Amino acid sequence: MLEHLYSMQDKVCLVTGGSRGLGEFMAKGFLQAGARRVYITARNADECRATAEHLEQYGNCVALPGNLSSMEEIRALAAELTRREPALHVLVNNAGTGWGADLDTFPENGWDKVMDLNVKTPFFLTQALLPLLREAGRPDNTASVLNIGSIAGIIGDGFMNYSYGPSKAAVHQLTRNLAKDLAEQNIRVNAIAPGRFFSKLTEYASRDKSVFDAEIAMIPLHRWGEENDIAGIAIMLCSPAGAFVTGQVIAVDGGTTLVS
Repeated sequence: MLEHLYSMQDKVCLVTGGSRGLGEFMAKGFLQAGARRVYITARNADECRATAEHLEQYGNCVALPGNLSSMEEIRALAAELTRREPALHVLVNNAGTGWGADLDTFPENGWDKVMDLNVKTPFFLTQALLPLLREAGRPDNTASVLNIGSIAGIIGDGFMNYSYGPSKAAVHQLTRNLAKDLAEQNIRVNAIAPGRFFSKLTEYASRDKSVFDAEIAMIPLHRWGEENDIAGIAIMLCSPAGAFVTGQVIAVDGGTTLVS
């Protein structure tokens, strides 16, 4: 029974920002859970292809490099995926960015870059891929959209990343709105709000021992998130185990939101 509940068998998945960090962890997890094929996309073409080649040991992984901050690239990705697949069972909107600067000098381009990639891109990529998601969704086996938010969209973020938290709060609300609109079409939409995980965005903290130790002390479970922590919840939400879950924002944060 458990193998069926948490199986990704026969599912075709797309993970944006899939060349490293959380995206790579989720793509690997889907493959290990039996996904038929996992596409990953990322801006750095060489890195994207190298990750796909590495993940091939777990299953069929295909690199589709592209800069999803561009509407042209979003349309091109949707067209390429449509050319390759008749249906898409899982879309993970994971690609994102941040911008740190003092409040007095925070630039407009920093605000726009974060909002465009973190909020605009998930919406318009989901829109572009709706025909494939609709083809995959059935009452007894729904398609899934999984948006990657952040606990920065839930609690106050004091790291001078003024556009990041608001962008992730918008992702959470977008998740609820899409879930309501797409439920009748057999497409579930959920979000994960990660706490601290090792990634490019958190290098500034993981490399500073005093900052890192202070964070570990504050987190109730006294550690940062690891590969299986994000892969496990992603598999649950996109497999039969999550079949009755939609419109939810699930914090995966070691309890950080309990004390912040």
